[in-house]
Amino acid sequence: MRGWLTRFWWAGLAGLIVLTGLTIWITHRGRQLPPPRARVYTAFDACLLTDGQGVSGQAAAPVWAGMQAASTKTSGKVSFLSVYGPDTAANAVSYVNTLVQRKCDLVLAVGGAEVAAAQGQARQFTSTHFVLVGSGSTQSNVTVVPGGSAAQVTSAVQQIVTKAAGRVSGR
Repeated sequence: MRGWLTRFWWAGLAGLIVLTGLTIWITHRGRQLPPPRARVYTAFDACLLTDGQGVSGQAAAPVWAGMQAASTKTSGKVSFLSVYGPDTAANAVSYVNTLVQRKCDLVLAVGGAEVAAAQGQARQFTSTHFVLVGSGSTQSNVTVVPGGSAAQVTSAVQQIVTKAAGRVSGR
């Protein structure tokens, strides 16, 4: 009787395994996983400093568009910070310092006061690379994107951010 019970137990277990496998196969047949909800970024971070209008301002919009295009291409992170309060370089300095403290690999500045503040702080933060849009003077850690049409600025910014992202991520 004991042999019969053992065979019955093993047959039941085998049947359960087959039934479980068949159930899984039927319920998951042709099923595809949904696309990921979160984007995976590289270790590169480009940060834009704008005036109080943010990225919707006339001068900042093409810069932001170039940064976003570069992010799509490289999977680098892009963000922006708007300066609030008086539109002066002295007021913008603390915002530049904030972006440096956030460990932005590339700090872009657009707008008169923001560019002046970034130009001044670039001398102090030599390990951070700055991109000044519209005006400024080139230094070892400063690149200047001259003014131009929106398309020209977008293209120039996209190229600079893409190149910088490639250097940081080793591509």
